[in-house]
Amino acid sequence: MSQRQQILDALKDHAEGNISKARANVEIFLSNAVGVATHGDLLAEITKQLKIMSDNTEIVEVLDKHFKND
Repeated sequence: MSQRQQILDALKDHAEGNISKARANVEIFLSNAVGVATHGDLLAEITKQLKIMSDNTEIVEVLDKHFKND
């Protein structure tokens, strides 16, 4: 595997990891009152995690669209 491909794979893996982490946080906020209690503004915290998911999904899509077959 080329160094270029390793970098592209690492970028995609990193973004997908961020998506998984943010999704887990949202699930905790939605299902666990203890997790919610440490955050005063639940909707703001969930929105923050959704933004992380959205930003990283966009990174994955850009990598797939523009660098898939290079």
